[in-house]
Amino acid sequence: MRIDLQSKTALVTGSGRGIGRAIADAFAANGATVVYSDVDVAAARDAAGPHGIAYELDVTNRDQVDGELPRIAAEHGLDILVNNAGVNTLAHRVTAAEFPREEWDRVMAVDLDGLFQVSKAGAGELVKRGGGRIINIASIGGLVPLRLQCAFIAAKAGVVNFTKAMAIELAKDNVIVNGIAPGSTLTEQTRQLFYGEDGKFRDSMQELLDHIPMGRPGEVEEIAQAALFLADPDNTYVTGHILVVDGGWTAGYVRNF
Repeated sequence: MRIDLQSKTALVTGSGRGIGRAIADAFAANGATVVYSDVDVAAARDAAGPHGIAYELDVTNRDQVDGELPRIAAEHGLDILVNNAGVNTLAHRVTAAEFPREEWDRVMAVDLDGLFQVSKAGAGELVKRGGGRIINIASIGGLVPLRLQCAFIAAKAGVVNFTKAMAIELAKDNVIVNGIAPGSTLTEQTRQLFYGEDGKFRDSMQELLDHIPMGRPGEVEEIAQAALFLADPDNTYVTGHILVVDGGWTAGYVRNF
């Protein structure tokens, strides 16, 4: 997909790798000035390369977020904010009754509280500039809960409705707010978990694929295409929407009974 982002500046959180990097790269390929931000600043610099802009940004650090967002906007501009930074739990795939409180707090701090903090700071900058776009990366787990991931599911469900609430609030300020709900997506981490020789979920990969009508996981570039659609300056009347990119996973049952 080709769109014109020549005069736009985009900030993508968690863009050192995975979905965030794919989105940032797609924006850059379509002419945007892209700020790659990540808690791992070395990964952000590697992703940005010689032509991008890299910042260290820990979305759980309120002081850092509140200081860096206005500075980024002042120095580079800000037209598009993508809240991509997120974590899930791998070591604690247990029921809610057994789920450790400290792990709940860790996931919530990044996936929901961090997204709120960046959105709060970013929305203020966009309003001052007369409008812009916010794109929040949610998950199909925020729409159709999955078991043994209660913190991630709760956080992403919060992202879904927070996105809609912001869309209602900011429409009068010409700030368009949407979300993307990816299904199973082959990031570096999930590729190792499901396909690596020592992958924790290697033996259950086929069970996962049985839920997906297209019979395969998504690629990060396919999520980036959805972000391009939502960022397109010609897309002026879609707000408060959660764009599902899941190969049909949530469309209905595909398994044989």
